[in-house]
Amino acid sequence: MFWSRNKSVGATATVPPPAIDPDTIAPSGWHRTREFLWQLPRNLTHWEKVEPKGRKSGPPAIVLPGFMSTDRSTQQLRRALARHGWRVHPWGLGMNKGARAGLLEELEARLDMIGGGSKVMVVGWSLGGLYARELAHRYPDKVRAVATLASPFCGDLKTNNNVRWLYERVAGHDVNEPPFERFEHKPPVPTMAFWSRKDGIVAPHAARGEDGHCDCAIEIDTHHMGFAIWRPALSQIMRHMHDFLAEHEGAPPTKGMWRKRDRIRGR
Repeated sequence: MFWSRNKSVGATATVPPPAIDPDTIAPSGWHRTREFLWQLPRNLTHWEKVEPKGRKSGPPAIVLPGFMSTDRSTQQLRRALARHGWRVHPWGLGMNKGARAGLLEELEARLDMIGGGSKVMVVGWSLGGLYARELAHRYPDKVRAVATLASPFCGDLKTNNNVRWLYERVAGHDVNEPPFERFEHKPPVPTMAFWSRKDGIVAPHAARGEDGHCDCAIEIDTHHMGFAIWRPALSQIMRHMHDFLAEHEGAPPTKGMWRKRDRIRGR
């Protein structure tokens, strides 16, 4: 309870606590459990070889997975990008166990290898989106644009998500003190953020940010895991990404869908 002194009468009076925006509070633990159960059967059905997808002539893109996820968890997301004309690459660094020293340098090397002198579209799901923004801050000459999917880039990481306790145990450091400088302001490249009120892991406000944190924040009607594996949500994300880049760059970023035979083969 909050208290204040009423000087005119010399009495102590109660003052109501400041209102709390529910969009800034992490979802309950039950939602976290639901997200895991929703994802499990879908992940078990996608065990094909992890490799680049899409036409070799397509513009380069990379997808960064969420916390405790691997490239297998982003198969559907990378397939969607490939279907829409991108030459999309996995991050290739195993399981994402949290921020660590040298991680951004390793990702920079991936950008160099994937881009071959061209800028790379960086798509980050959940924790991967925080890495995507940091890469763009440090290497804007190598990043074409950033798209974050349900990423808690705004606010206190101790309260804007419900896996902080697990993150600190696995990563071995305070969630607000990663082993490299963290920038909260918008990266110096075109930046868009996808968020959801149904997110079972991240508070909505954390994933859409404040004014000025990104160029465009778009709500998607899906759960946290749906950003990576639910095809209707992925179709919306691809359409918004295409329109966003076309507006910023003055031309469509890709040639879109190609003939069915190549799409099936993933080339």
